[in-house]
Amino acid sequence: MREIRTPRTRSARLRAGLVAAAVAAAVGAGTVGSGMLPPPAALADPLTLERPLTMPSFADVVERVRPAVVSVRVRAQAVAVRGPEGFGGQVPDLAPGDPLYEFFRRFGEGDPRQRRGGPPPERFAASQGSGFLVSADGYLVTNNHVVENAVEVEVLMDDGRTFDARVVGTDPRTDLALVKVDADGEIFPYVEFAPERSRIGDWVVAIGNPFGLGGTVTAGIVSAEARDIGAGPYDEFMQIDAPINRGNSGGPTFNLAGQVVGVNTAIFSPSGGNVGIAFAIPAHVAESVTTQLRADGVVTRGFLGVQVQAVTPEIAEAIGLDEVRGALIAQPQPNTPAAEAGLRSGDVILAVDGEAIGDHRDLTRRIAGIAPGTRVAITIFRKGREAALDVRIGRLGT
Repeated sequence: MREIRTPRTRSARLRAGLVAAAVAAAVGAGTVGSGMLPPPAALADPLTLERPLTMPSFADVVERVRPAVVSVRVRAQAVAVRGPEGFGGQVPDLAPGDPLYEFFRRFGEGDPRQRRGGPPPERFAASQGSGFLVSADGYLVTNNHVVENAVEVEVLMDDGRTFDARVVGTDPRTDLALVKVDADGEIFPYVEFAPERSRIGDWVVAIGNPFGLGGTVTAGIVSAEARDIGAGPYDEFMQIDAPINRGNSGGPTFNLAGQVVGVNTAIFSPSGGNVGIAFAIPAHVAESVTTQLRADGVVTRGFLGVQVQAVTPEIAEAIGLDEVRGALIAQPQPNTPAAEAGLRSGDVILAVDGEAIGDHRDLTRRIAGIAPGTRVAITIFRKGREAALDVRIGRLGT
């Protein structure tokens, strides 16, 4: 087929030829223009950066603190085994050949012939968690639910040694426990609690015993603080996204200085595994509780004696409070410090010793931290006015 050339076509081809010649000359001379491919020699170079990107490494922190992190193995006493509830705990006298013998053996938990009379037998269960040493003489911190009902406790060190241990004290309200390793003369590596609270966004490193895999290290950031997860009246959990799983309970979360900023205690997970939402008891809470457990074996808390609830925008408007703040007293309990001081239903507690109260949970934590017998000034809002009452804090029962 014959090509028809117009004057315009010939002009365009001429310009294209000139551009091609210029490109060839540039490549041959080893120069590269904007948007042009590099010469063949440059393509043979490795695809690496002259200056590597700088990312945080946790190796130094882990190497320093890992010897103080332990695995806690527990042999715990479970509930006593009793006969079938539907039969009032009574197991009929059956011979092994009876068709119902196997039913009562399996679902009545034991040989029916051995279940008549005498105390019911006991069942023991094994569990494991994590912990960390906080003193050279062998005191370690873990969760209460790890050592609850413990009969025997064994501690596995990072270097493979094992020691028998005993529970010094527990605090179910914060899910903390203090354990003492029995090893006279042994000097243990230990870590300390951070003196300052972590900030949201800070890097953290968790070390523990997930699924029995001791010495496991994970990292993440502080995702949130002061979380209320419905675990108890003193909820103030730090939320982290470092992978935490079953077996991490009681293990430490460190800052980049190697200080403990939290004690891992719970996860949110529809599947039972890590989904990036874990909760740790803040260091300031853990240190206060474990210090009392070491000194006295129990935790002493202040007690006011009121049932409180949140101040909603509707309540604040109805009573004439300028903003949503404080804790609303629903009912003072009789024969308590609150009743003796004259606190009434409908009062809003705004401050304790001049320190503002954010909400009802803030009040609960604040009062709990005051030593029993201490006299404090409580500022309240009543009938459109503020007033101050003098209250002697009582002792919360164990």
